[in-house]
Amino acid sequence: MKRSALSLHATRMAALALALVTLAGCDTLNDWFASDRVNYKGAGTAPPLNVPSDLQAQQTQQKYVAPPANLALGGAPTRVATSAGNSVEGVPSAQDPLGMHIERDGDHRWLVVDGRTPEQLWPQIEDFWQENGFALKSDTPNTGIMSTDWAENRANIPDDWFRKSIGKLVDFAYSSGTRDSFRTLVSHGPDGATDISITHSAMEEMLTGQDKTSSRWVERPRNPVLEALFLAKLMQKFGLTDAQSKQLLTDARPATAPVTVDMAAGGATLDLQESFDSAWLRVGLALDRTNFAVDNRDRQKGIYYVRYSDAAQELKKEGLFGKLFSGGSNKPAPEFLVNVRPKGDALTQVAVVDANGQVDTSSDAQHIVSLLHAQLN
Repeated sequence: MKRSALSLHATRMAALALALVTLAGCDTLNDWFASDRVNYKGAGTAPPLNVPSDLQAQQTQQKYVAPPANLALGGAPTRVATSAGNSVEGVPSAQDPLGMHIERDGDHRWLVVDGRTPEQLWPQIEDFWQENGFALKSDTPNTGIMSTDWAENRANIPDDWFRKSIGKLVDFAYSSGTRDSFRTLVSHGPDGATDISITHSAMEEMLTGQDKTSSRWVERPRNPVLEALFLAKLMQKFGLTDAQSKQLLTDARPATAPVTVDMAAGGATLDLQESFDSAWLRVGLALDRTNFAVDNRDRQKGIYYVRYSDAAQELKKEGLFGKLFSGGSNKPAPEFLVNVRPKGDALTQVAVVDANGQVDTSSDAQHIVSLLHAQLN
């Protein structure tokens, strides 16, 4: 019996509802850290290549064998042994016996890897996302911005009786109706460390119309627990055990500072009671939590180049028909310059500026400042 498109979509939405009910009970990191909570590899993995029966596999010559993954290449640093017996990417110290630690601002966490530069860690972060089933949409080491394409968490689809008996043959017809993407910011931190943050974005396909025969993509809230899960996975790639990564997340160090609006500038600037290094990172994280995407950044000038991001349109364009019929006539969203500049050893100003570096007091600029103020408090 052939199933209709509507029937398939109903099955998919029922699966999503059951998955959401299941996830509603996952209130702790330990619940989410179960190995079956994420499965992005299931979407889009190619079958293994086999040697045709009429051909013989060539013997591999030793000179063509790739070196072990943990062997340092070129100027890449070798791993360092910790007192706990780990071989880790970070440089252990009295403050950080494991060579790394977690800091947090509200519900946003980031990883600090001691004694390593972004350039040294970048290739491993690339490998990390690809190993977890993601294609990289943006990969620019000079800006420290890495973002994944939209992907589906196949673990959200229950393995029910129909899927077990028939669905495996047409598994592409099953979908959770949700898509996730992740943005990684890799920054130079104080004292030669590297700060790594991961920000989650999510979309959900909702049925529309009186008879529910069409659909549209709507934005879902970011999931800080899912961000923490991937930070834990990244720490494990850098040499920590599962238990050690969870402990560092539990022991996350607070990194907050008072933020005030400077009314003398017409409410268009913010004052952060912290050094430029700390403020630069926090502003980048705050921008990631808004609908303004960071296209580029120049730390030396203290400028984030941002634009309004419509995730629903972006996801729509990435579909098959979107790629075939998008004429490229849509104008890009206007770009804004968010300036982070020191006003003293422990005071930093944040403002939206124009091309001449003057404070922008337009309504759009004040809206961005207002969003940043809400995220930084």
